[in-house]
Amino acid sequence: MKVHVVKYRILWMVLSAILLLPGICAMIYSTVTFHSPLKVGIDYTGGTILQYGLKQKIDNSDLTTARDNLQKIGVENPYLQILNVNSTQQENTQSVINSIISIRTKFIGESTDEVDKITNALSEQFESPELIQVSSVGPTMGKELFKNSLIAVGLAFLGICIYLSIRFKFDYALAALLGIFHDVIFVSGVFAILGLVYNVQIDGLFITAILTVIGFSVHDTIVVFDRIRENLRYYSKKMSFGEIVDASVNQTMARSINTSLTTLITLCALYFFGGVTTKDFVLAMILGIAIGTYSSIFFCSMLVDFWNDKQTVAA
Repeated sequence: MKVHVVKYRILWMVLSAILLLPGICAMIYSTVTFHSPLKVGIDYTGGTILQYGLKQKIDNSDLTTARDNLQKIGVENPYLQILNVNSTQQENTQSVINSIISIRTKFIGESTDEVDKITNALSEQFESPELIQVSSVGPTMGKELFKNSLIAVGLAFLGICIYLSIRFKFDYALAALLGIFHDVIFVSGVFAILGLVYNVQIDGLFITAILTVIGFSVHDTIVVFDRIRENLRYYSKKMSFGEIVDASVNQTMARSINTSLTTLITLCALYFFGGVTTKDFVLAMILGIAIGTYSSIFFCSMLVDFWNDKQTVAA
């Protein structure tokens, strides 16, 4: 069945606006209120990681209980993770341990009272938890990591700009770049809303997800644009530009949806059955791949069609 995408191009633009506006409003509100468009985690603000050796085996349900207990005693936004036990760690402990629980929280510094409070909270749930390692990231280091993350995103975007400028004409390259902005703003906007409603914070994994989303978005868009350019060579005298865009989108739609769907199935499995600490990363990937598939078909190709209409009218 052929989908007439160009016929409803205004609808797709309105839909994109509906998808982006709530997130943009949330980022503006967060910037005004918290001086940052998204709530940043301890990777960028500084924080402390404590690792405890446990005698018993633990699973994700134990982490959920431990997180709730820590929040009850005033520990803000703790991030918990189960680590593998290696021989070196086993040698440095006073008793045999079968699990290691890692706790990331705000910067503690030299304060032992906060560490004792966390230890006592864990003692109520686990048998004799043993503190085996404490490491901290100061606020200054956090700012440096944040700056480096922005540089990484900027360099990736610059490289893509150069590639698209060489590969395509100006209108195609600009549409692809706007598609990247479209996808990144959507994902960031959703996390801004989650930050305001559920206090979700971003960390280094979020930047990794954004870089992956950028690459996926460009790749999907290039496939559609290549097909449009190829069809123009053979059908430019037989079909209008809008008809060629329609045909090209229909020819690549099944491929795009199938590729995205198989990836989303894997990511959904990771989200529902994976570790708690990777849920935000996986969620960012799910959102990014879904919106990237949408934008390559219904946003970027429509921008090219709008541009062609403008050029035709001007001529």
